[in-house]
Amino acid sequence: MKPPYQPDPLGSDFDQLALPQPPDYEGDVQAMLVRYLPTPAAPAAGAVLYVHGFNDYFFQREMAAQYAAHGYHFFALDLRKYGRALLPHQRPNNVRDLREYDADLDAALAEIWAAGHTRLVLSGHSTGGLIAGLYAARHPTSFAALVLNSPFLALNQPWLRRKVAAPLAGALGRVLPNLPLPAGLPDTYGQSLHQAYRGEWDYNLAWKPNHVFGVNMGWLGAILRGQRQVRHGLALPLPVLVLHSERSAGGRQWREEFRRADIVLNVADIRRLAPRLGPHITLQAVPNAVHDVFLSVPDVRAAAYAALFRWLAEQVG
Repeated sequence: MKPPYQPDPLGSDFDQLALPQPPDYEGDVQAMLVRYLPTPAAPAAGAVLYVHGFNDYFFQREMAAQYAAHGYHFFALDLRKYGRALLPHQRPNNVRDLREYDADLDAALAEIWAAGHTRLVLSGHSTGGLIAGLYAARHPTSFAALVLNSPFLALNQPWLRRKVAAPLAGALGRVLPNLPLPAGLPDTYGQSLHQAYRGEWDYNLAWKPNHVFGVNMGWLGAILRGQRQVRHGLALPLPVLVLHSERSAGGRQWREEFRRADIVLNVADIRRLAPRLGPHITLQAVPNAVHDVFLSVPDVRAAAYAALFRWLAEQVG
């Protein structure tokens, strides 16, 4: 018998459903589906499934409320080895092929369809954007639209590391998948977000730490193969919105400009590669946005939400 939804840490207007999966090379595996239950409940014209990024999980109450206010039932998926789904014996984010997430998405979609939702938007942020784009390419008739928030389409690394060192490490990942690699991200992005530091958001630092979880060669190889598929072209037949910051910034020492720029990815890579997703791409730069545009300062994310729902009204209705 299928286990019921359980209370979620986000509060009484959210609940969660464990989605057990077949064991992998680390043992037992699960994903976790989160559902928003606004009060009062309102009829909706469709549903959205949101997929988080790297070193991340779903905690954005505001996002759920925004989608509900614009006529969408809201679901979010904590992928295997992230957030709510992370089990004690697992290494965070440890996968060897991005297709491993297909089972998590399949199970989430089965629950959403069983609830009677037939018009579905898939949304993904950063690494979740890469995963969502590849999944949609394999299941193009399952979705009315795809919304990508700063998708991770290329490594943001110096030329030699990106073109030589990373591909070599990724190739070795097939033989030595557990060999650790430094994640290479400074803690300044987390500082810009969490209210304990310089930001406004409250989330579980055990699930989304400032000093990001380490990665291994197997994970890097999986990412590089997924990005290679994007470079070759996904030919997505559905409408795709790609939101991103207007500019990037860098450096390991804190600067105030980090509140209004992408300090994780190079937005030039997003602009260059997004058209390879398919023929129906809308690129939308959001001035002064951070890497996750919906975690930007209030006026900026309000503009991002306005752009998102204008586009959905045009493309989905």
